[in-house]
Amino acid sequence: MAASSAAPPASPGAEERLEPWIYGAVLALLVAAAWVGLQLAQAAGRDGWLSHSTLGEAGALSATRVLGFLAAWLLMSVAMMLPSTFPLVRVFLTITGGSAGLLALLCVGYLAVWTLFGAGALVADAGLHRIVEGSAWVSARPERLPGALLLVAGLFQFSPLKYSCLRQCRSPVGFVIHHWRGAWRALRAFRIGALHGVYCVGCCWVLMLVMFAVGGAQLGWMLALAAVMFVEKAVSWGRMATRGVGVVLTVWGLGLLFGVPGIPRPF
Repeated sequence: MAASSAAPPASPGAEERLEPWIYGAVLALLVAAAWVGLQLAQAAGRDGWLSHSTLGEAGALSATRVLGFLAAWLLMSVAMMLPSTFPLVRVFLTITGGSAGLLALLCVGYLAVWTLFGAGALVADAGLHRIVEGSAWVSARPERLPGALLLVAGLFQFSPLKYSCLRQCRSPVGFVIHHWRGAWRALRAFRIGALHGVYCVGCCWVLMLVMFAVGGAQLGWMLALAAVMFVEKAVSWGRMATRGVGVVLTVWGLGLLFGVPGIPRPF
């Protein structure tokens, strides 16, 4: 009788160690696809959906334009903001045992908050266009608006709200453990994603408004600001980057407000 050979036992936790890499690769592909989509939209001349300038046109808040804007904003949020959630995702997968469904709910909650912020930015910007069009003083001084926005963005980099929200974004282990509570796991996952989105909006909203004002789908600006926001939240020297960006934006905004010759306007 042939001796039966038993298969060697699998190393404990091999599957669990593999799953985070798989999910990380899927999220990375999703982010890469979003960047490709934005590039294709720009090449096809469809980047106007995210353009600050087109919101002053007639019908800017029509149902078609609003839906198109929100779809483009969601794509941009995946490209720019989802990479900074990777540390949170790694911790979340460890705590939940690598559940794909719960991870999907976390991402839905996170992106839903950014989409709501985009809708608010759209309405506010459309209203701002009406104010500018009705003000001869503002219309005669086109450098004041971008100067003021850059100054606000620069000063916000030093604000207590900025650092309070950054602390939440930079502590994924404590964040997940603190908020992983409640009766239903699905609701907990969505809630963690939404809360993380709220804190991310809290520390990045002004930078996203700068990007929106510059022109939405300007890929150079998007890459630069996405890199800044990722470094702020996920790199050990992120606080230094926050201050450096704050200084640059503040000086740039003051230069425009005081009419310093040679200072370029971002939009």
